[in-house]
Amino acid sequence: MDFPGRFVAQAETWEAMREAFRWPKLSRFNIAEVACDRWARSEPDRQALTYLRPDGDIRTYSYAQLARASRRLANVFVEHGIGPGDRIGVLLPQTPETVLTHLAAYRMGAIVVPLFTLFGADGLKVRLIDSGTRALITDAANLEKITGLRDELPMLDAVFSIDTRESGVFGFWQELGKASDRHEMVQTSPDDPAFLSYTSGTTGPPKGALHGHRVLIGHMPGVELHHGLLPQAGDCLWTPADWAWMGGLTNVMLPALAHGIPLIAHRMAKFDPEHAVWLIEHLGVRNTFLPPTALKLMRRAGVREVRGLRSVASGGEALGAGLLGWGQEVFGQTINEFYGQTECNLVLSNCTRMMPPKPGSMGKPVPGHEVAVINEAGEVLPTGETGEVAIRRPDPAMFLHYWNAPEKTAEKFIGDWMRTGDVASVDEEGYFHFSARSDDVITSSGYRIGPSEIEDCLMRHESVVMAGVVGEPDPVRTEVVKAFVVLRDGTPTEGLEADLIDHVRTRISPHVAPRSVTFMESLPMTATGKILRRELKTG
Repeated sequence: MDFPGRFVAQAETWEAMREAFRWPKLSRFNIAEVACDRWARSEPDRQALTYLRPDGDIRTYSYAQLARASRRLANVFVEHGIGPGDRIGVLLPQTPETVLTHLAAYRMGAIVVPLFTLFGADGLKVRLIDSGTRALITDAANLEKITGLRDELPMLDAVFSIDTRESGVFGFWQELGKASDRHEMVQTSPDDPAFLSYTSGTTGPPKGALHGHRVLIGHMPGVELHHGLLPQAGDCLWTPADWAWMGGLTNVMLPALAHGIPLIAHRMAKFDPEHAVWLIEHLGVRNTFLPPTALKLMRRAGVREVRGLRSVASGGEALGAGLLGWGQEVFGQTINEFYGQTECNLVLSNCTRMMPPKPGSMGKPVPGHEVAVINEAGEVLPTGETGEVAIRRPDPAMFLHYWNAPEKTAEKFIGDWMRTGDVASVDEEGYFHFSARSDDVITSSGYRIGPSEIEDCLMRHESVVMAGVVGEPDPVRTEVVKAFVVLRDGTPTEGLEADLIDHVRTRISPHVAPRSVTFMESLPMTATGKILRRELKTG
């Protein structure tokens, strides 16, 4: 498989670089081959992964070790009746077992379902049922959530735990120890499905965006650019972003492995600025993706200097001139902002090696991606006019379709333009400037949070008859979730606000739980019964 050593080459101008760019033409492509096996054959002892355990112990893994273990795991899945096209859930933080599950699933043609460890039982149930997940890898910290759901998940045939064993649960490493390390990789095409990533919208339950193996190809140019023409000698990648999200998975984990760059695995239970600085300096991190909230927390904590970094990237929210200036002083590097979303990620980027950054700009279209600002008719707007950011298909970074939702897939497009729901404009030099969301999605700490799932959860509380959820401005997280509820009995009892917040926290996830609840006699609605969230924001 002919995989380029680098996808983009430095040129005199950004436009010249885009003009010279060509996507590789591949009839066969498998993420596990590119991100592991080819390195295991050519440089078996090459360092692939460094794992900083919660207890402080550090372990390293070579590509040969990952390849051998992932072949064993693929055989374990086969022994349990899992085959090509079946879904395998990963409910783990940043661990070696997370990497192995991805590699094993890809090599056997199965589909990974990444699951955020902060999800509660309700959040997990929606995703597991919709995806029809047949096997799940988790740990002791998350096993109880799954155990309580087993009766409601008839498709879930096998649960594996990496660190505990109990009735009805298989020991991950015990199963690997019994399996053969000989496994022939399935010959997948770039368009064959690889993973199913769930994203929140303003209406209905979360949607599963199905991505093909080509998604790794589609991300490589953007990753290379916002990390200053990755890879270079001594590069080493880490992010505090969870690998269950596109930013952690496709911006860091998979590209690092594919480029032969040492990957650092360590997920803090809660982001700790001082610990992040220690990790970067002591583990030799040279390239990092720090979400805007992490940067804001580091600035608030008084971090003055972080040594050793060659590149710092950030995306998900606009940083602004103040945070960019602080980053230059602290990191000795200008933070490269980028843009994308779950359905088509990393299509805009900055690269200070190629062009001067503009505060608040998401950058320019990455080579290989066609991005524009369009009107409601799908027409490209002139420079300076505000409209919706759209990405033209075909694009290797773009999702195949929404799982079980053809009508939602159709709604996402107007002609060949994939609509993002983000409002922006393009200046005379081709930089994109974000303005707002065209829908009610809440952006908090880099996560896109759909209000409907939270509203549904609140209305399942015995005290609530109606709920509306919006984003409220926050200096650190950009927005926090705020809920408005109408009570069955009209008058809130003592402690009810805290109870409602905890209701969402435990059933969906802490990261979507409201920070505050306002009790109302009624909610503003349209004649057809839709909640007017914009009035809640301004009211």
